[in-house]
Parts: sequence; structure tokens; C-alpha cells
Amino acid sequence: MSFSDDEIERYARHLVLSEVGGPGQQRLKAARVAVVGMGGVGGPAALYLAAAGVGAVRLIDDDAVALSNLQRQVSFATSDIGRAKVEAGADALTALNPHVHIEPVAERLTGANAARLIKGCDVVIDGTDDFPTRFAVNAACVAAGVQLVSGALGRWSGQVGVFRGRPCYRCLTPGVPPDAETCARVGVIGALAGVVGSMAALETIKLITGAGEPLTGRLLIYDGLAGSSRVARIAADPHCPVCANG
Repeated sequence: MSFSDDEIERYARHLVLSEVGGPGQQRLKAARVAVVGMGGVGGPAALYLAAAGVGAVRLIDDDAVALSNLQRQVSFATSDIGRAKVEAGADALTALNPHVHIEPVAERLTGANAARLIKGCDVVIDGTDDFPTRFAVNAACVAAGVQLVSGALGRWSGQVGVFRGRPCYRCLTPGVPPDAETCARVGVIGALAGVVGSMAALETIKLITGAGEPLTGRLLIYDGLAGSSRVARIAADPHCPVCANG
């Protein structure tokens, strides 16, 4: 797979990295990544995937851009209010890197359509903010053997984890927490979305290129108020309804 002169200059800072180089950049160009949820996590993650030269990025979201999104969802502009998020996001990503093929899918991912929506993808980034969708994404990824990068945030803290088979996301979160809260209810500092989204993109790039040690089976927890982070290992649940018999 060859690169044009434009691509060689565009990805020059990747090409000189020993962990990426030409072979890693070729793997990025050949990859397809699905971003489920073009919100606070998915938006910045998608921007960095496009900037990195991921060959195809599939955007999955059924929502429209609202004014309250713009405090943290940096792939949208004021002029995008009312537009479908996947359409506005596709325009932003194409403007950033026309070499990347963007696949906007204006659907809400559910258990019924998840397998179809992630088909053909090498990695899925889940940036959604409701647990039924997260569970559906996880089940589809486990069934298809697709790598899952999960990002979440609220108030001043966020987390990123990588799941490849077992343990899976349901090992971490067996059911909907009784105290589950949304950003709309409890608030979130806008810049935190950029931190978590960027980390999700970084883990995805590592998975595709083979660079470094991804957060597989681990959860990175970031405290924005304290300016600190920690990494916790995720134990496989022997009774997990999704991956225990895999």
C-alpha cells in the first residue's frame, strides 16, 4: 500500500516514530474503526483517528447537534446546530483529512442491529452514555471477536478501558448501576471530553499499529480535579453472561 506525496508529508511525524513508521502507517490506512456515539468522547476520538490516517471511520449515532453539546463536543460548530451528528461529524473529518473514508450511519445502535453496524471493523470505540447501548456494543464485539475501546466521563473524572474477548465490559459492569448518572444530570467539565476521547483514540492507534502496551483488561481512571490517574486490572467474571462461556 503506497502513500501519495501529500500523505507522506501529512503523516511525517508518525513515519519517523520507530513504533509506527511506514508499516504502522500502512496498518492504519488499511483499518476500519467504528465510533459509537459522536458525543464528548466520540467526537475528539474520531478527529484524532482521521488525523492519524485511519483508512475508514464509521460514525454511528442517531442524534442531532444541540447548542448544549458545543461546550465539549469539539467536532461541531454553532452552524451545525440541528444537523445530524454523523453528517456534521463527517464534514469535519473530511475537512481535516480527505484521505480518510467516512461512513456516517444515522442509527441508534441496539442489540438488534449492533452486529450489522460493527461488521467489518477492526476496532470499535464506545463513547455512549447509556448502559443498554454499552451492553449491546460489548456483546456484539465479543461475538464478532472485535476489539473494543470504551470511554466514559462525568463531572471531573473519566475512564478508558480496552477489551479483547475476556474479560469483557460486562465483567466490569455486570448490570446498570443503581446510581447511574448522565452528564445532563450531574454536569461535566468540557475539556475532560477531549482528554478521554484522545486517550480512546490513542489506545485504538496502539491496537492497530501494535505499538506499546494497550490497556487490554485494564481500566485507566483519570481524576481531572486532582490531576492524577490510576490503572486498575479488570478481573474476568466467571459468571459473566457474555464472555464466561466463550
